[in-house]
Amino acid sequence: QVRLVESGGGSVQAGGSVTLSCEVSGYRIGTYCMGWFRQAPGKEREGVATIDCGEGTVLADSVKGRFTLSKDNSKNTLSLHMNNLKPEDTAMYYCAADEEPWGLGGPFGYWGQGTQVTVSS
Repeated sequence: QVRLVESGGGSVQAGGSVTLSCEVSGYRIGTYCMGWFRQAPGKEREGVATIDCGEGTVLADSVKGRFTLSKDNSKNTLSLHMNNLKPEDTAMYYCAADEEPWGLGGPFGYWGQGTQVTVSS
């Protein structure tokens, strides 16, 4: 059974940094397409970053230069490093995975339960 568990969310002031982690069980993440998505209240879910989805690391324009993605195959963990956070980054962040190389808008098949990030001005 595939399971994704996010951690690391919390409250931070604008300009601060947070690292989210996604611990995966049930499969080895080495060759899986994985990503981070977020959803703010009243807004649609949006793709933040993907990795190993056919083209290395892809970041949404809104987070380029501030967020980075890393994958630790030995720990079966995906991390999202978020720097220079802005109030508009406030959202529930979800980790996702799939065998298919979906992009930021793709229908990933496996999802975590989410972790909240709140950025205050």
